[in-house]
Amino acid sequence: MMKNHVRLVILYSLFAGIATAVNLGTQALVVLWSHRATMIMFSVLAGTATGLAVKYWLDKHYIFRFVTRDLSHDGRLFVLYTTMGIITTIIFWGTEFLFQHWYQTDAMRYTGGALGLAVGYLVKYQLDKRFVFVEPSPAMTVRANQP
Repeated sequence: MMKNHVRLVILYSLFAGIATAVNLGTQALVVLWSHRATMIMFSVLAGTATGLAVKYWLDKHYIFRFVTRDLSHDGRLFVLYTTMGIITTIIFWGTEFLFQHWYQTDAMRYTGGALGLAVGYLVKYQLDKRFVFVEPSPAMTVRANQP
């Protein structure tokens, strides 16, 4: 049991790190590509989208080992996963923009982003475990299949 728990923590941390790198890397590329400070909000949105997609795929397959029934089920699951991510995105963005406001440098904004993502991922795991990657109850399955 302890081995599985340690493996889960290591994998989840690794995947959070990968998604963080994708997120912040996307942000840096957008800012570098645009050469304008006004692109910061767009870079944060682009980073959030790419990080979210990577993290969803990794979590679904390797953390929760969840198999969707079909593409429609996968789409609904992704929407629920994204909805749970709104709370964690507020933590992430709030920390990132707070660091930007306080320090006025890209390096500190990315530091705030990394810190916000780390805290957000701790919260996200708990939300996903309880509300997203769960099997529907038999009553819900019967109700969903009725005309």
